[in-house]
Amino acid sequence: MRYLVLSDIHANLEALEAVLEAARTMPYDKVLVLGDLVGYGADPNGVVDRIRGLAPHAVIRGNHDKVGAGLEPSDAFNTVARAAIRWTYEALSDDNRDWLADLPAGPTAVDELLEICHGTPFDEDVYVFDDTDVLRAMEASSRRLCLFGHTHVQVGYRLARQSLTLETADPRRPLHIDIADGHYLINPGSVGQPRDGDPRAGFGVYDATRQVVEIHRTAYPVERAQARIREAGLPEALAQRLGIGR
Repeated sequence: MRYLVLSDIHANLEALEAVLEAARTMPYDKVLVLGDLVGYGADPNGVVDRIRGLAPHAVIRGNHDKVGAGLEPSDAFNTVARAAIRWTYEALSDDNRDWLADLPAGPTAVDELLEICHGTPFDEDVYVFDDTDVLRAMEASSRRLCLFGHTHVQVGYRLARQSLTLETADPRRPLHIDIADGHYLINPGSVGQPRDGDPRAGFGVYDATRQVVEIHRTAYPVERAQARIREAGLPEALAQRLGIGR
C-alpha cells in the first residue's frame, strides 16, 4: 500500500495540480491529507473540491481550516493571515465550509506503524521547531512513525537508542527514509506555501509495504498562483512569498 501525503495546500490550486500530476508516475493507492487546505491562497473552493474528489483515506483539519470554517476566531493570526482567512470564509461555498468544519482533529492512526497530525500529537496547533518539541511529539505519539505538517518545512527526525538524528539533512530530492528501528517524526513539506527557501511544492509518499517515506519536490506555475492572489485582492505579501519559498 502506497499513500500520497499532502499537507498545507493553502488554497494553491496550481501547486496541488502539479503535485497530483507528478504523483501519477510514482504511483500511489490512497491519499492522506494533514490539514490546512485553505488560507493564504486564492482558490479555497477549487482545492477543497479537488481533495474531496480524491476521496482521501484520511484527512484532518489544520488551524486555517478551523478558522476558515468559522469554528474559531482569527485573533491568533497576524494581520496578513487574518485578512486572508476572512476573505476565505466569505469565498467558501456553504457546502465546502461545512465540510471543513466537520474535519476531525488529529492525531489519526492510519495503520499499525503510522499516525498523522497537523501540529503535534499532543496539540494540533503547536509547531515543531526544536529538539524539545520533537521529543514531546514522539512521546505523545501512539505509533513509531508520525507524519505532521504546520511548519511548511520538509524535515524528519529519528530517535533510536537514545540518539536523536536529523533524517532530511540531504538536500537531494527525492529522499528515501527507511523506517527501521526507532521512532520517526517527518514533515513532507507544504504543497502550496513552502517556507524553506525552495518555492517548489513539497509532498511525500509513504510505502507501507516497504516501510519507506519518500520526500519529493515539484515545480509548478508560481506566477499563475501569484496572479490569482492579486486578482482576488488578497495582500501582496502572499503573492511575493510564493516566489521565494518563504
